[in-house]
Amino acid sequence: MNQSLILRAGKLRLDIRPGLGGSIAGLHWTDGDGERPILRQSPEALDQVLEAACFPLVPFVNRIRGGAFTFRGREIRLPLNMAGEPSPIHGQGWQSAWRVDSCDEQGAALSFRHEAGDWPWTYDAAEQFALDEGGLSVRLTCRNASDQPMPCGLGQHPYFPCGPETRIDSDVTVAWTIDEKVLPVAQVPATGRYDLKDRLVCGQDLDNGWGGWGGRAVLSDPGWPYEVAVSSPQARFFQLYSPPTGGVCVAEPVTHANAALNAPETDWSELGMRVLEPGAEMSLDMRLDVMPRS
Repeated sequence: MNQSLILRAGKLRLDIRPGLGGSIAGLHWTDGDGERPILRQSPEALDQVLEAACFPLVPFVNRIRGGAFTFRGREIRLPLNMAGEPSPIHGQGWQSAWRVDSCDEQGAALSFRHEAGDWPWTYDAAEQFALDEGGLSVRLTCRNASDQPMPCGLGQHPYFPCGPETRIDSDVTVAWTIDEKVLPVAQVPATGRYDLKDRLVCGQDLDNGWGGWGGRAVLSDPGWPYEVAVSSPQARFFQLYSPPTGGVCVAEPVTHANAALNAPETDWSELGMRVLEPGAEMSLDMRLDVMPRS
């Protein structure tokens, strides 16, 4: 469970925990002043995936309203999987142990198989990590290993430390308001409270989804010796969690909108939900560029 894979490149050090949801325990910047966490600092004795720095979302992201959805005339019911959360959330990958397929100084490959159960399809998931002097690349892949079509969506869940001067800069067109269960209510223009252009990002009391994402978000802070860009060419949607207590924010590249599985299948394409035929696969690439200040 606590096996660590340590990758290094230039000033960057990456700590991966395969047995803990295929998660990242830390991504650090090292220089003459010591180490600085680029992603949030995990506990030294990390044993809870929700305290990790990043984890994969597969085969769906965010929530399923009421724990049930209908697909091809069949009702699928899923159990709750997170304490205090009234909806099933984020799929099975983040709560599963992943196998190490390969690892060297600057790369690692992980995998796990989900056998059909409450989620009634078998699938194979894989993560490939590549660390270089400029940042981290992660590819998450899901292949439908069952003999029936399977809905699928992917995401990553990176946590960033933040403070009163931390800013985010990203292009989005629409946002979804949410109810008390963090489920979408209405689609609204990404203006005012929901504008992500060069705005403060810490302590904003946001837990929302955005559509029309431009595929890149830059986080910066005058106290950081770098800026960090989160990007993904496949993600048309973006989730931002900024609790009112501050200290941390989550900037998630995702392939579909929150609760997309609850919409009619005719709306899935617009909401980013995919259907994988038997043997088909899809991938999400996430890049974290760490850009030193000049």
